[in-house]
Amino acid sequence: MGRSIPPPTVSPQFDSARPEGPEARRPTNASSWIEHAFVEEETPHGVIYCCRKPTPLGHRVGSIGIATSLAADPSVLAMLALDPSLAGCDLRRALYLDTETTGLAGGTGTVPFLLGLGYYDAADERFVVEQVLLRTFAEEAAMVEHLRRRAAEASMLVTFNGKAFDWSLLKTRSTMNRADRLPVLPHLDLLHVVRRLHKHRLRSCALQRIEEDILGQRRVDDVCGADIAAIYHHYVRTRDVAALEPVIIHNSLDVVSMFALVGLYGEQLTADTNGDAWASTLAPSDLAAAAVVARRAKDLDRALHFAEASVERGAGAFGHRARAEIAKARGDKAAALADFERALAQLDGSGAAADPSTLYLRLELAKLYEHHARAFDKAKSTLVGGTTESADRHGLRLRRLQAKIEASAKRAAAGEIVRNKPKKRRLPVSGKSTTTAACGEDVSNRSAPRRSNQGKSKQAG
Repeated sequence: MGRSIPPPTVSPQFDSARPEGPEARRPTNASSWIEHAFVEEETPHGVIYCCRKPTPLGHRVGSIGIATSLAADPSVLAMLALDPSLAGCDLRRALYLDTETTGLAGGTGTVPFLLGLGYYDAADERFVVEQVLLRTFAEEAAMVEHLRRRAAEASMLVTFNGKAFDWSLLKTRSTMNRADRLPVLPHLDLLHVVRRLHKHRLRSCALQRIEEDILGQRRVDDVCGADIAAIYHHYVRTRDVAALEPVIIHNSLDVVSMFALVGLYGEQLTADTNGDAWASTLAPSDLAAAAVVARRAKDLDRALHFAEASVERGAGAFGHRARAEIAKARGDKAAALADFERALAQLDGSGAAADPSTLYLRLELAKLYEHHARAFDKAKSTLVGGTTESADRHGLRLRRLQAKIEASAKRAAAGEIVRNKPKKRRLPVSGKSTTTAACGEDVSNRSAPRRSNQGKSKQAG
């Protein structure tokens, strides 16, 4: 829940000193850099209050240069996003988008008062962060139309949680303002990628957390997201434009960080796939997670490469499990069995006997022992520790294995009896026919009567 009072960046005397009547709409503070950076621009749909800040290609967010986003492979991003439509996009024409709003609930009552856009300016070879600020809600229609024109020129959209919030909200506001529909673009939501690659080791996948833990940059004196709506409402009441400074900086940092994340995932993972030397910002377990995503995308060659790299770099049980699942998908059950065994041994050794991953591995091993290795005893003993199956299915599997163990024992006993019986051999006789006799039996006595009968028949003739 957001704070009901302005944050420390807003002087508390502004509310008590707020004038009444016509003077209430005038600035009560000293000049802010916002008034110099933002300018009014006339559009066919009204005036927008806009700021454009160029960012050189050499700029870095932590350990990642934003220029790497230009070298990113869209097919890698499409794989990570599980969205094939992104594979053919031109990343030099990508539109990065982030908004700051009057609330976090969404719906028709929530208004995006600050629109942050990012794009590559090929003419000047630099990135541009463009921000549109609503001084009054009457300027919203012009802002939405400006966004529509920018989106029409883009090849794809890049956001962080934009599918669920920002882009969905902007489409709603476009309808509310009776504007033309926003274009339908391939949409890379980096939050989905971040969760797939890092949620196994990070408690939070918020953008600021990713900046700190993955990119290696920590924001200083950043505004709390829960306070942003209160700050804007303070500005609407008092026209204290200086109060918006931390919000505008926060929005700009969000856009620039998305540049860096596209480079991290799309360029560095591509370099690793091609065998190039690079200092990985990703942990070994992140590479194992990338292998899992690639397998889901049915890109088994790339998945195997990521899995091999994760195992070599010490991903442990997670890496072996990822490689086992890829081997299973490729039909190499022997390799899958070996890696599942390694993964289970490492988890059991770490004391994670009741961990969900351990239960899953036991079930996979039991299946391979039963159907591939035909080692029914091993399969049954593996199930003893418990699996992810329901109690009914677990009991059914145990009973089936017990039946197979007993049947196998009977076949083994029957085979022992057969092996102890005297062997028979086939002996050649006259012509093409052969006669079978037990070892040591006199065959000549059995063939003699046949010759005498043949002689009698000739005499009778």
